Amino acid sequence: MNIDLILFIILALVAIATALGMLLSRNAVYSALFLVLNFATVAVFYLLLGAPFIAMAQITVYAGAIMVLFLFVIMLLGAEQLAPSKVIPAQKWVAGGLAFILVAETVYLLTVRGVPAGNILQPAESANSLGFLQQMGMMLFNEYLLPFEITSILLLVAMVGAIVLTKQEKGGQK
Repeated sequence: MNIDLILFIILALVAIATALGMLLSRNAVYSALFLVLNFATVAVFYLLLGAPFIAMAQITVYAGAIMVLFLFVIMLLGAEQLAPSKVIPAQKWVAGGLAFILVAETVYLLTVRGVPAGNILQPAESANSLGFLQQMGMMLFNEYLLPFEITSILLLVAMVGAIVLTKQEKGGQK
C-alpha cells in the first residue's frame, strides 16, 4: 500500500462521515459546517488527482460563497433546530423506491460504463499556461454548461425549501 492509497482511504472515510453527519444532524448550522468539511475533503481529492485549479474553485465557490450564503439564510430565518415533522403516509415507500432506483443505476454505471475505454493521458507540461486556462474555460461553459445550470437550480430550490420550512404562518404558528 502506498501513501496515496492510504490517504485516499482516510479521505473517503472522512467524506462519508461528514456526509452522514450533515444528513443526520438536527441542527442546521452543524449540518452546514459538516457540508463545508465535506467540500474541503472533495477539494483534497482534486489535489490528489492533480487538479489544483478545480480544488481551489471548490473551496472558493462552494465552501466560501455558497456556504456563507446558506449560513446567512439559516441564521436570518432562525432555522437552527428542525421541528418534529409529520410523516406523509407513502413517504417511506417512495423513499425506498427512489433508493432502489439509485442503487440500480449505480450498479449499472459501475458494471457497464465503469470500464475505462483507454489510457488516461497525463497533463501536458504547459498546463499552467494561459492557453490551457482559456481552453478549460471554453470547455466548462460550452460542453458542461448544463451541469452548471442544474447545480444553480438545485441550489435555488434548496434555498426556497429552507425558506418554506421556516416560514411563519399568520397567527405565529409554524
